[in-house]
Amino acid sequence: MTVPAALPDSSQWEQAGVRLELDGELALVTLCHPKRRNAQTPAMWRALAAVGRSLPGTVRVVLLRAEGVSFSAGLDRAMFTPEGIPGERTFLELAADGDKELDAVIAGYQEAFTWWRRADLVSIAAVQGHAVGAGFQLALGCDLRVVADDVQFAMKETSLGLVPDLAGTKPLSDLVGPARTLEICATGRWVGAEEAVATGLANLAVPVAELDAAARDLAAALLAAPRNAVVETKALLQGAGARTHEEQQAAERAAQARRLRDLAGIGD
Repeated sequence: MTVPAALPDSSQWEQAGVRLELDGELALVTLCHPKRRNAQTPAMWRALAAVGRSLPGTVRVVLLRAEGVSFSAGLDRAMFTPEGIPGERTFLELAADGDKELDAVIAGYQEAFTWWRRADLVSIAAVQGHAVGAGFQLALGCDLRVVADDVQFAMKETSLGLVPDLAGTKPLSDLVGPARTLEICATGRWVGAEEAVATGLANLAVPVAELDAAARDLAAALLAAPRNAVVETKALLQGAGARTHEEQQAAERAAQARRLRDLAGIGD
């Protein structure tokens, strides 16, 4: 597995804590600051967004994983201090921005968390240990989650006087319902592997030592299916919540017609 030389700034991505490797139709994105429990910074977010923009069109499945005992301990707390992180604006400085400027900054941060649900990809998060705040939301950004039996999710933003703002509230609410989402976010409590699987937050839980193999097995199963059929199925499911039952049936018919004509070699 190698990173093509054509990918820009890959060494800078690693400095920010992100590594990209390509293995045919599979892309592996690894959080690689284990000594800091993969604490997140704006530089990491810029690297993650750049990875999404740089993926070759041949990639069908993206596997997000992390080195070390924790998936991600969340936001680097230095962002809350007056000293901040060298080269980055602190949250205290950002708070002084006007509405449009601050909205644009947060929108830029969110880009690192949103591309994982692109229609042409299926993304899997392999999550071990702590996935806190921004770490929780990054895992929620993916289509599927495989967790280790030691996983501990928590949304700590509200406990800090903030709100989850990295695109995690909708997928969490879609997965576990608005009432449980409010309880998880407002209390900041821990969600373990058993509850994650029982509520649909995680697809499956495995022993820590088996996490990488289980995630790769799921990736292989996704790659075994025809790409266009997976893309059509994902689009059907992503739009289902906004459609009536009758509208969803119509969408199914239209998608199936496209698939039948494609398989028969009949163009539009």
